[in-house]
Amino acid sequence: MINDLYSRLLKGEEKLSVIGLGYVGMPIAVAFARKLSVIGFDINESKVALYKKGVDPTREVGDEALKNTSVHFTSDESELKNARFHIVAVPTPVTADHNPDLEPLKSASLILGRNLQPGSVAVFESTVYPGVTEEVCVPILERASGLVCGRDFKVGYSPERINPGDRVHRLETVKKIVSGMDEETLDIVADVYSLVVGAGVHRAGSIKVAEAAKVIENSQRDINIAFMNELSIIFDIMGIDTKSVLEAAGTKWNFLHFYPGLVGGHCIGVDPYYLTYKAETLGYHSQVILAGRRINDGMGKYVAEHCIKSLLSAGRNPRDAKVAILGFTFKENCPDVRNTRVTDIVRELNEYGVEPLIHDPCADPDDAKRLYGIEFCGLNEISGCDAVVIAVAHDAFRGMSVGDISALFRGEKGVLIDVKGIFDRDEYAAAGFDYWRL
Repeated sequence: MINDLYSRLLKGEEKLSVIGLGYVGMPIAVAFARKLSVIGFDINESKVALYKKGVDPTREVGDEALKNTSVHFTSDESELKNARFHIVAVPTPVTADHNPDLEPLKSASLILGRNLQPGSVAVFESTVYPGVTEEVCVPILERASGLVCGRDFKVGYSPERINPGDRVHRLETVKKIVSGMDEETLDIVADVYSLVVGAGVHRAGSIKVAEAAKVIENSQRDINIAFMNELSIIFDIMGIDTKSVLEAAGTKWNFLHFYPGLVGGHCIGVDPYYLTYKAETLGYHSQVILAGRRINDGMGKYVAEHCIKSLLSAGRNPRDAKVAILGFTFKENCPDVRNTRVTDIVRELNEYGVEPLIHDPCADPDDAKRLYGIEFCGLNEISGCDAVVIAVAHDAFRGMSVGDISALFRGEKGVLIDVKGIFDRDEYAAAGFDYWRL
């Protein structure tokens, strides 16, 4: 049924589609377009319009690459009928009570199913718990298309490994896990991805193995960061600088280099809940994974509370204090504010009657306003502060001098909360700041 699909893709006789053009899907579409005929589909018409103009709001491939790509961007789902190899790359968030939210994935499966043609291969990249591809997505595809999986179409799973803002670990340079419902599907999925992934592919033994591999990658990082955050809390009580401890311990050859910080974004702070949810349905309650999540989810509150305590120690009433937060995105040098944990700092400061000024040179201000009701200010609008929180390690902040930071405060130096420890502790302490970092 699909044994010659790969050769037909290479000859341009068949097209490849990418469904979902965000931080994951758009780079995939652009990469494949260098080799194949590609349809890039997204339900967001305004996003598609930007892509057609050569504007990359994600900054993942850049405006120039978009202007020169041959991807056919569209929000017309019927055009998916013209493709035979489909890649689904939509978000898989969690709900407010930390349960998997599969609605975007179900919606994408329904759209694909309505337009799925016999002889097609559908590959899912969205992060899920083991079993979702075959137990949730396939039935939707079958109902919407009237086709039978295994007879009329095949499915595979290849978890995304996009790291937003990372210029080193890219789609092309990171080994890709691939899987298929059978050997024939696995072969074509591996061959197709090998066209753009220079680092090669790893053939997983089954779709569930590939799904499980993805969900534990970020769970592992989450647990390790949680350990660092807990150490930070302990060492702070002891009056020991955590960064200095980690630098000393890091001289051992097998020490793992993780650091404390806010854990946001669409992967590390989300994926563990997919695994623990599935475990709960099978009667097992996670111990280590959820403990790590509790610690990491509480770090924004912890940072804000330390800011308040420092103001009080300096004899300043928090309600009358002027506080600024530099950085709002979920990670450095990235415009995405979705799932940022800086909101936890803002929320906790609000509990103490503090309305902080917020500045971020990288963030999308429209998203911040739409998602959180927060409006940014310019750096030149920040002065006379009693406390400044450097919440995100943007390069723009790393380049600031002691003089630049001093200009943000009123006459006497105030409280400087350097969440990621991007500045020299001794230099700022010597300059008169009440300096603190995780």
